[in-house]
Order: sequence, then C-alpha cells, then structure tokens
Amino acid sequence: MHCSTPSSRRRGRTGERGDHIAPCRANWEAIAPFADAGVYVNNLGSEDRAREAYGEEKYRRLVALKDRVDPENVFHLNANILPSLTT
Repeated sequence: MHCSTPSSRRRGRTGERGDHIAPCRANWEAIAPFADAGVYVNNLGSEDRAREAYGEEKYRRLVALKDRVDPENVFHLNANILPSLTT
C-alpha cells in the first residue's frame, strides 16, 4: 500500500493508482457488522436526528425529563429535546 506524503497531498496526489482505497474499503466491510447503527449526538441539528440517535423509548424518557426540568426550552443550544408542550 502506498501512503502519500504531506507534500503530495497538497499537490492532489494520493498514490499512483489510488492503492489506498481498496484496503480501506476491505477494512470497512470487515468491521461493518460490528459497527453500531447509532449516531454522534453532539451536533444532530434536528429533532428527527435526536429521535434516531436515542431511540423512541429513550427519547420519550428524555422528553419527560425535559418537561420537568426545562419546560420552556431554555437549554436549546445542545442536542435539543423539545418539551412535549412544544411538539
């Protein structure tokens, strides 16, 4: 496998024939069955993505917690869970 140097990456060359792509794809295919289907929750961007990240049961629990702790949605700049009053 050919690895590019920083100077060759700046010039747009990653290897003579892109030899690095096939091993990367093979590695991904080997580990894909063990990969979790979840998502990274730090920057979801939408309520739908939050539901997907947490799953429906956990999401309902988070909404109940949000209803008790932050019903006016003051803390909304994170992976936002909307209170049930606004959904």
